[in-house]
Amino acid sequence: MFIQTEATPNPATLKFLPGKVVMENGTAEFRSEEEALAGSPLAARLFAIPGVTGVYFGYDFITVSKEAQEWQHLKPAILGSIMEHFMSGQPIMSGAGRAEQTDAEDEFFDEGDEAIVATIKELLETRVRPAVAQDGGDITFRGFKDGTVFLNMKGACAGCPSSTATLRHGVQNLLRHFVPEVEAVESV
Repeated sequence: MFIQTEATPNPATLKFLPGKVVMENGTAEFRSEEEALAGSPLAARLFAIPGVTGVYFGYDFITVSKEAQEWQHLKPAILGSIMEHFMSGQPIMSGAGRAEQTDAEDEFFDEGDEAIVATIKELLETRVRPAVAQDGGDITFRGFKDGTVFLNMKGACAGCPSSTATLRHGVQNLLRHFVPEVEAVESV
């Protein structure tokens, strides 16, 4: 098994490509060892490595976030854990694990804005999310209120120094162009 690695715009996050499907449907993010133990044998293995602070599963990639340690010290242990997991035949997610919460029940917007929100979601799905996934992250819709779109940043995007620029210059400009009602974009 050959696992490729790619740098992300977030220096604290590295993208691992195992050459296999990681999550057939949805995504999963783990920000603590407790979440990982409850949801994913692979995430639990990765959190067992000192210095790992976050794990995100996409369709065909895994992003791992770290504390202050250097990648040259962490990367071999992470590669070994990913390889061991795939060779073991264990599932990525445990029975209690959860794939991406669509957060539909937590979304907020006025009923009169349904058409605007549908357009925003379509633009995010077709134009933004594929580009962000290439960098090892994800952006999902959370709400729309008073001209402001609220987005949730995951994976490599969470805590990335360039995420503000991505939101302001990329996503905000795109949404404003296609949806004049959008005045601003904020991360939640």
